[in-house]
Amino acid sequence: MATILRKTEKIQDTKAVKEFLNKNGIIYESFPAPPALDSILGQKSLNDPEKEELLRGLEYRFEDLKKQFGYIARDLVVLHDEIPGIQDVLAKFDKLHIHTDEEVRYIVDGSGVFGFIVNGEKFEVHVSKGDFISIPENTNHWFTLDDAFRIKAVRYFKDNTGWTPVYVDESKVLVHS
Repeated sequence: MATILRKTEKIQDTKAVKEFLNKNGIIYESFPAPPALDSILGQKSLNDPEKEELLRGLEYRFEDLKKQFGYIARDLVVLHDEIPGIQDVLAKFDKLHIHTDEEVRYIVDGSGVFGFIVNGEKFEVHVSKGDFISIPENTNHWFTLDDAFRIKAVRYFKDNTGWTPVYVDESKVLVHS
């Protein structure tokens, strides 16, 4: 279940999380992964055949999302502390940026933090297993792993070409109070 940290409050109630994010243009849902996938989800790293097995086990979710949102492709990202150059990988996304396409993640294991500046407000969304989040194109955000330093997320795409991060100067979008 996602948790939102704002300057003056912490939102943990699922309904309140969903309402707050939807009000800010961000789609949030919670989809538990099938228990049959628990053994593969529990592994820290996955080889390519294991990644394909996991994606096949979630194919029903992809079919639903294709119908609902028009996604045409998906892949699986697996991040953890033993990946060579992990800090360099994370450095691409831990600074404020936008994408020209939506960014969609279904967290199937582990956890992380999406940060946002929307309508001048800075807030964080801590995501974990079962959380589905869709960030609209041109939304100011960043991502990092949390202290667990481990995540598996399915990425869904309508078009892979809008995926280069465009970095944003935080001082230009943050309203200081």
